[in-house]
Amino acid sequence: MSFTKAFSPALREIRILCSQTGPASAGTRQFILNRYPTIKDMNPDLPVLIREAHGTPARVFARFERGVEKHVELDNLSATDVEAKVAQLLS
Repeated sequence: MSFTKAFSPALREIRILCSQTGPASAGTRQFILNRYPTIKDMNPDLPVLIREAHGTPARVFARFERGVEKHVELDNLSATDVEAKVAQLLS
C-alpha cells in the first residue's frame, strides 16, 4: 500500500503511540516525520492522532467503521519496517 493515495472510506481514525525519547520508538518517530505530511495531504479529513508518553511501547491503532479496531506493535523497528507494518494494518 502506498501512502500517496487516499485510504479506504471504511478507515475512521489512526492513532500512533510512542515514546518521545525511547530508543525502541526511534523508527516510529522517523516514520511520523517522513509520512505524516503525505498521509494528511491525501486524507485531510482523517483523524491521525499522535500520542507520545515516556516509556510507552510503540504501536499503531486503526479504527474502522462499525467500531472495529486493529493494532500492531512497532517497538524496535526501523522506519521502513514501521511503514510496512502500518501499510499491512491499513490494507
